[in-house]
Amino acid sequence: MALVLSGEPSSAAASFNPLRLVAALFAKARAQRVQRLALSSLLELDPHRLDDLGINRGDLFDAMHAEPRPTRMLAERRARRIDGYLHP
Repeated sequence: MALVLSGEPSSAAASFNPLRLVAALFAKARAQRVQRLALSSLLELDPHRLDDLGINRGDLFDAMHAEPRPTRMLAERRARRIDGYLHP
């Protein structure tokens, strides 16, 4: 445990750990890869199936290039479309 005299929490005094940084970078890269594969597999669906999901191919292409949360972008577009169908 680190002795902190400035009144900061002791977690702020923790040393920099490069191993954790590398592990976090690999985890982020892996998550992005899994997401790209999932979006690519959705592109294989026919347009009618995508319409059933409330998305289209353009949404998928936009999501593949969206940062940092492509799934949130898809969910927002889907919600707008559903809201548009329910309240014309």
